[in-house]
Amino acid sequence: MEQIGVQGGSGMQKSAVIETTVQGMGYAFVEAVWASAGLLRVTIDRVDGDAITVDDCERVTRQLQYALEVEGLDYKRLEVSSPGVDRLLRLPDDWVRFAGLEVEVTLRTPFQGRKKYRGVLQGPPGDAAQAEPQTYVIVWDDALLAAAAKPGGKKSGGARSASSKSAKSVAKPAVSADAAGDVHELRFSMAEVREVRLVPVLDFRGRKS
Repeated sequence: MEQIGVQGGSGMQKSAVIETTVQGMGYAFVEAVWASAGLLRVTIDRVDGDAITVDDCERVTRQLQYALEVEGLDYKRLEVSSPGVDRLLRLPDDWVRFAGLEVEVTLRTPFQGRKKYRGVLQGPPGDAAQAEPQTYVIVWDDALLAAAAKPGGKKSGGARSASSKSAKSVAKPAVSADAAGDVHELRFSMAEVREVRLVPVLDFRGRKS
């Protein structure tokens, strides 16, 4: 699956139309993906944090069909859905809402020989309003990632203490990684990443045989 253009307008033009339409209806636009055979997948969320319902998806689908037709933007099939377990983190509130959970960061260019890093997302720094560009942080060690991967487990307490431990020895360029003992830290801005996604955590404890 990849983001590709199809006949009747560029990918950027379609994204702008979709984002404007979704936000105009009071929803949050998360992602638009053009798959093969003209399939357009749009992911939306609620700004109040409630779960997206089937009715929400149907309302947005009808409005997007109208908007894309008016703009003369072609597609073969349209699917509107809520974010999945590997949701893309894109919205400003995401960094607060999902602090303490494990994420996978994909950098635009390799850093220390790799593009992908996994760690526990830290909440925004206290001076976030003054930071330009905004800097985000993930930290990791085996214990932190194991705790974050437990369904229903404690989300952020251990991660925050690890962050304060490692921050003392880490300089603050746009992207850096260092270790304090067994704890590693990666700092990045959104301009330096291709995407940030939640690492799926599947809980089958409620399933009965």
